[in-house]
Amino acid sequence: MASHIGKLPVTIPAGVEVNIEGQNFSAKGAKGSDSYVIPEGITAKVEGNEIIVTAADDLRPTRAKHGLSRSIIASMVKGVHDGYEKHLLIVGTGYRAVMKGKGIEFSLGYSHTITVNPPEGITFELPNANEVVVKGTDKQVVGQVAANIRKLRAPEPYKGKGIKYADEHILRKAGKAGK
Repeated sequence: MASHIGKLPVTIPAGVEVNIEGQNFSAKGAKGSDSYVIPEGITAKVEGNEIIVTAADDLRPTRAKHGLSRSIIASMVKGVHDGYEKHLLIVGTGYRAVMKGKGIEFSLGYSHTITVNPPEGITFELPNANEVVVKGTDKQVVGQVAANIRKLRAPEPYKGKGIKYADEHILRKAGKAGK
């Protein structure tokens, strides 16, 4: 019984250059480049315009690494070709964000402002003062940076104030019961 995800081939889009040397995998595209060390027991090879990931045996840990490796390789190929982005919305009176160099300065109702600088490979965009877009080629890093920004002032359940993902739905609670 093989990994269902691991069996699927990864299509290489036009404009993406893939290089496999032993256990080292690298992809280069219009948005940047990325590399990954394939775990032991897993091999990858290019056939035509597809990457085939195979497992050496059918043991449970190898099957898990098989699917994981295939997913990471697919994410890397998509990232260097299209890139990834996360949209965050800032909800609340007086809550806003301002660009400071490459970083963002947040005013979130605290007694001070909070400045967030992007790690390497990540860029920020501010379409308006209440919206932040995190962009990059590495899916994991984009998600982690967006989660760290959301954590600065997580949305609260009564008025929904805070920083939330654009596609996130905040479950609301009823306030105090009136007379």
